[in-house]
Amino acid sequence: MADELREKIIANPDVLLEDHDLMRALVGANEDQSAGNIVDLRSVAMDRLEARFDRLEDTHRNVIAAAYDNLAGTNQVHRAILRMMDASTFAQFLTDLTGEVADILRVDAIRLVLESSDNEELNNDGTTVAVMPENYVDGYITLGRNMPARQITLRPFHKVGGSLYGPRADYIKSEACLKVDLGPDRLPAMLVMGSEDPLQFSSQQGTDLLTFFAGVFERVVRRWLA
Repeated sequence: MADELREKIIANPDVLLEDHDLMRALVGANEDQSAGNIVDLRSVAMDRLEARFDRLEDTHRNVIAAAYDNLAGTNQVHRAILRMMDASTFAQFLTDLTGEVADILRVDAIRLVLESSDNEELNNDGTTVAVMPENYVDGYITLGRNMPARQITLRPFHKVGGSLYGPRADYIKSEACLKVDLGPDRLPAMLVMGSEDPLQFSSQQGTDLLTFFAGVFERVVRRWLA
């Protein structure tokens, strides 16, 4: 070995220890010099440590990626809320909801569903607001099953109630259903978000951010309906 290279290794041995390929080559050279009937436990231990190190690296990368995704999602929700609160009229609020708010949240369709006990007021003509009969919200969220309607439901979209998305229903692959409380003496409401990405909303995802968004949204709507 050249003296210069030897001095560099002695001065900074970590360079060798952190190089997986180099360490594997050194261990392999040592095994070649050992008798065939001798088991080198150091090699076995190193293989196990290397496997554990690889798993830790993968876990570390996954944790960092999840943290960045969560931060990006938080920023999205905050920006959407700020834009939603900027509206000076209810008409502007509804326009922003299906426009800039939808763009910020990266969803392809948004619809506000209100319940009404007056059949003459029912309206589902494809505008931002759909007025539907009583118990529609719970029935839509639970798909007609006898179970409580959760505040946030994330799921694939199977064209059940597809009329909510109008002409876009054929392209929607996943949806988020946010049950909205408009206050005492008012029927339930719902905000639905549809995405053409089948992985945008799924039951395995966390709902904390959407729960916060729903809480702000229902308070803003109460202000306009007061």
